[in-house]
Amino acid sequence: MEQFLDEIKPIMEEQLVQSINDLNFPASLKDSMIYSLEAGGKRIRPMLLLATLRGFNQPLELGYDIASAIEMIHTYSLIHDDLPAMDDDDLRRGKPTNHKVFGEATAILAGDALLTHSFERIANATLSPVQIVRLIKELAIASGPEGMIGGQVADMEGENKKLSLEELTYIHQHKTGDLLTYAVVAGGIIAGASEEEIFHLKEFAQELGLVFQIKDDLLDIEGDIELIGKPVGSDEENNKSTYPSLLGIENTREKLEEHTELALAHLNKVDMNSQLLKAITDYVKNRNH
Repeated sequence: MEQFLDEIKPIMEEQLVQSINDLNFPASLKDSMIYSLEAGGKRIRPMLLLATLRGFNQPLELGYDIASAIEMIHTYSLIHDDLPAMDDDDLRRGKPTNHKVFGEATAILAGDALLTHSFERIANATLSPVQIVRLIKELAIASGPEGMIGGQVADMEGENKKLSLEELTYIHQHKTGDLLTYAVVAGGIIAGASEEEIFHLKEFAQELGLVFQIKDDLLDIEGDIELIGKPVGSDEENNKSTYPSLLGIENTREKLEEHTELALAHLNKVDMNSQLLKAITDYVKNRNH
């Protein structure tokens, strides 16, 4: 996986910034957008899409526009999440959050610009019209009110409340999981996978999304601020429901194992070379940041 990441990361960094630099709009907005895009991060979503393409033995170039679009939407969501009206965070990936550097108004507009530009990237992709329309529709669902935004609202409404496990899982599946799921499904769509294969890819990715968030919950308790780039214990300080707060740490670790096994079971039903996706699953489960 490390070799694959070394291969794609410099390409993705260039892809993310190049299309924005090529556009003509106010420098202050451009600087704000690029600041958050270049703030680092795991690039797990682009990696998932491109790893899916590699698993189907398809050229990675087919996925660059879509992978960039996903990362732009993810970045916009982080900019808005950090705002005082939402999570009110000062640090993101070890750096001051966007609104702390550029002000709240510019941060909001930078997020809006990343969201809208992401759909332009997909529309301009060198794919068939049928693929482009499906990719746009699926991303609108994954990032919209039935997806990421709905999960964020449920998360905000759940603050200072004792949530049930079902309610918490809903938040995780949508706030974090839907965009991860889209990345894998998009790879399948671009690669021309069958509908049955796309179904199992979707189920795999949904389970992986839960693994990702459960691990995040554990890192908020056990992580190192130098590694995770944000304050440890912020969930407890904000009285947010998490898997550890509902189940305890040991049962949360068991949940991590359970969802990992479910993810791999679905992946094994797809006719592809799944070595990279399995390596990414292992990374998500065992990461330290």
